[in-house]
Amino acid sequence: MGLSFDRSFSCAYGAVEQIGPLVRRVTARNPGPFTFRGTGTYIVGRGTVAVIDPGPALDGHVAALAAALDGETVSHILVTHTHLDHSPAAAALKALSGAPTYGYGPHGADRGVAVEEGGDFDFSPDHALRDGDAVAGPGWTLRVVHTPGHTSNHLCFALEEEAALFSGDHVMGWSTTVVSPPDGDMAAYMASLDALRARSDSIYYPTHGAPIRRPAPFVKALAAHRRAREAQVLRCLADGADSVPAMVRAMYAGLDPRLRGAAGRSVLAHLLHLEERGRAVRDGPPDGGGTWRPAG
Repeated sequence: MGLSFDRSFSCAYGAVEQIGPLVRRVTARNPGPFTFRGTGTYIVGRGTVAVIDPGPALDGHVAALAAALDGETVSHILVTHTHLDHSPAAAALKALSGAPTYGYGPHGADRGVAVEEGGDFDFSPDHALRDGDAVAGPGWTLRVVHTPGHTSNHLCFALEEEAALFSGDHVMGWSTTVVSPPDGDMAAYMASLDALRARSDSIYYPTHGAPIRRPAPFVKALAAHRRAREAQVLRCLADGADSVPAMVRAMYAGLDPRLRGAAGRSVLAHLLHLEERGRAVRDGPPDGGGTWRPAG
């Protein structure tokens, strides 16, 4: 299949939606060019539950989560990664529930990079998770899949009882993922896609947008799309486009102006990946401000 996106998703903000036998979702009212309709916070299990991606620190969203969890025990607060639309509400949820937080670790080294929703530098998990770790409750098991690329600390969580994967921002059905150096890394992102392609999950639950119900062909198409973008970057270099802004203009005709910065970061990620493999040469700093030329 070719890469096609599903932007038909709609939601009732603050409502509890049952979307799988063990899975409920509450969507925050934080729509935007990078969050789509908003952040989907997932509740896994019944009675004793895990919460995945508590979301932004919005009073209304925290109140909706508190109402959804009334009468239940939160045993785990899990964070896919530390962007401001994913992790800040973990502090409020921890205060309400007493549950510990879990994640890969604090945010990586991208201070001052103004793109997407920004890093949550206040979050540090109570318990660090690594690839292959598992957390469990009555009737549910979540296995950790480390998927760096979007951020160095990005995790997915596999719900073993339903062959489902909470894919965070690593794979989303409504858009491609921003890969913004220095913390975002295209080589790591592509390797993480390969790791997901080796799995047999039957459905993905991204933090933004609708479930992905045919994940295997979608991930294959997503990887092909990234390879096609790399080929575009190489053509730009061959044609004499020597800067990130020049390549964005050539590659993204008609792009929403709000997304130009993010597109530039992903172009830079492709250039740095090409540089690592000896296919592009950089003149200047590795922050996107230098010029580029083909190797050889």
